[in-house]
Amino acid sequence: MEKVRVGIIGSAFVSNIHAEALEEVPEAEVIAACSPNKDRVEAFAERWKIPSFTTDYRRLLDRKDIDAVVIGIPNDLHRKVVVAAAEAGKHVILEKPIAHTLDDADAILKACRKHKVMLGYAETICFSPKYVRARKLVEEGAVGAVYMIKQGEKHSGPHSDWFYDVERSGGGAIMDMGCHGIEWARWMYGKPKVKSVTAHCQRVFHINRTRAEDNSVILLEFEGGGIAVIEDSWAKPGGMDDRIELYGTNGVIYCDLLRGSSMETYSTQGYGYAVEKAGDTKGWTFTVFEETHIYGFPHEMRHFIRCFQNEEAPSESGEDGRATLEIIYAAYESAASGRRVTWPYKPKKPGDIPARPWLKAQS
Repeated sequence: MEKVRVGIIGSAFVSNIHAEALEEVPEAEVIAACSPNKDRVEAFAERWKIPSFTTDYRRLLDRKDIDAVVIGIPNDLHRKVVVAAAEAGKHVILEKPIAHTLDDADAILKACRKHKVMLGYAETICFSPKYVRARKLVEEGAVGAVYMIKQGEKHSGPHSDWFYDVERSGGGAIMDMGCHGIEWARWMYGKPKVKSVTAHCQRVFHINRTRAEDNSVILLEFEGGGIAVIEDSWAKPGGMDDRIELYGTNGVIYCDLLRGSSMETYSTQGYGYAVEKAGDTKGWTFTVFEETHIYGFPHEMRHFIRCFQNEEAPSESGEDGRATLEIIYAAYESAASGRRVTWPYKPKKPGDIPARPWLKAQS
């Protein structure tokens, strides 16, 4: 079977992870890269031995020798690039969240259906080996009937400036990381319908940098009775933290994704792909070994590439990304109104970025 020829759109932090992950996928061959910054994309292509690069994504999409694209760009650009990729007949692996508004998400899904291309929603923690093993334990009945699950992801804030700009990102910690926990919870329970969402948001750390929330808690209730608690923060110093808890009638599972395979490190300047802005890797941190593998990026890419080869529906689809974004909208509405939001849920203005009631600095 011929390899899937891939173009990477993006050259910053997550695109480096995508390139690293694709090196472990023998069914894929990365042949082109794209980013508007010529110096950055040239360095990116050289680093990952990608034979060609361009600063115009339309030129990459015009190439007949590219079968699929992996997109890791700011949220507000997702719609135009994915729609263009669909129109060019390219399969798409799209980094989370699917978009920053529901209107954009709907346009993405419509274009992919119309042009009969597959869309893989890159929700990496649904492919993380540790979390996959936890799900298998649940499926095997190891902890009985699961009635409550928890997921938390916390650090001191993103590397790139655009994350802090609500008009570009669509939100703060929930949009950035809550999308992980929401889709993980849906996946863990077998993707049942949601019954209700209750959320609380704060802005406690990045007060002068963003209008978005930097600390949040979400409570999801699913049909069938299961609940999920999702905690996300840009206000935790000391590096990345990602963990889950599962409670069943016959047992519990605790899983720390990162700390079990890390080293205590002290650095005065920071480290990583985005070292120039890696404030969260300065000082004492837990340095993770083979983070790309632990997070499941190679497993995710391998799954999507094989789906493209075999014309099989991906386990994490554009529809899953849209369902997650709808829950995010409901979470923001709950935080804004101080009330529980129930289903069926109809956002008032799906083309708008949800309102934020926590604009005053909180202490």
